[in-house]
Amino acid sequence: MSVLALQLAGPLQSWGATSRFARRTTENAPTKSGVIGLLAAALGIERGDDTALAELAALRFGVRIDQPGARLRDYQSAQHFDTEESMPLSERFYLVDAVFVAALEGPAPLVGRLHAAVLAPVYLPYLGRRSCPPSRPLDLPDGHSVHEDGDLEGVLASLPWQAADWHQQRRRDRARVDLTVLAETPPSSDPTEPVQGDTLRDQPLSFDVRHRRHGLRTVRTTTVTVPNPHARTRAAAAAPVPAHDPTTHLDSA
Repeated sequence: MSVLALQLAGPLQSWGATSRFARRTTENAPTKSGVIGLLAAALGIERGDDTALAELAALRFGVRIDQPGARLRDYQSAQHFDTEESMPLSERFYLVDAVFVAALEGPAPLVGRLHAAVLAPVYLPYLGRRSCPPSRPLDLPDGHSVHEDGDLEGVLASLPWQAADWHQQRRRDRARVDLTVLAETPPSSDPTEPVQGDTLRDQPLSFDVRHRRHGLRTVRTTTVTVPNPHARTRAAAAAPVPAHDPTTHLDSA
């Protein structure tokens, strides 16, 4: 298997998994359905093409939280295009200044095709919503995006820290930092064995606007430790303070 790793960074991101009606929430990290949708758009797959979507949805997905960002709530108003009737006030949630590394594990030919699409997308990518464009290329620098004969957990543990310089410098007192990884559990050879992890309705089945469908998938949370390139080097040991008695200057005449 090969692994495709992408950096997802932007001023705003929003990855909904349980949004309903006028309240549009966001998860703390990119969802599989959101990243698969991004890649499907890069390939030029139409929303109703469930066969092409199934090939992408079969990829194993994981994400590393390099910079969690902050949560922002916004209110939006709208009018009906035909009747000009005011629509209900909607509540939207975003992640501000967040950085993630998303990884997908699958057959090498498919991973190579996805990487080529990321470099020259048919439709421009966005980070969960069309109002959230990326601020960096999705392709990781220094050829770190495609890992042949790799595994999901190994790649997410070995990649350099992708957080912004200012975020890394705030933690310059730490030579290494702990990052949270949310990885999809691999399929078990024993169907009776209980699956460990959290269940999320985030497995894309159809992006058809008439009937979007998502299935359940299981996610396991772990931690990896990576070096901090902005870590402060330890200063040389300070010279000992010489003995000094200030009372010697108070001798009576």
